[in-house]
Amino acid sequence: LITIVGLNVLDALFTMMILDLKGWEANPVVSSVITLYGTKFWVWKFFIVSVSLVLLCIHSRFRLVKELIVAAGCLYFMVVVYQIFLLLHL
Repeated sequence: LITIVGLNVLDALFTMMILDLKGWEANPVVSSVITLYGTKFWVWKFFIVSVSLVLLCIHSRFRLVKELIVAAGCLYFMVVVYQIFLLLHL
């Protein structure tokens, strides 16, 4: 869960860097939040992810929840790796 929080922070940081380099946000929900709140979108994003992780932590004794935590970590890892790739090629 701590890894997911760290990857979430990296995702927000890399998103801001990509947007500064004239990139665009592919997620329509996050794009709407960025339009509304500008660079402060990371506060909203951090809050939503953190609340979700707390709920997952509370229910972490269940096998399905453990699998969801691993899946979320892998997904975030792939997103961050993709963002690094984009930053190196923009």
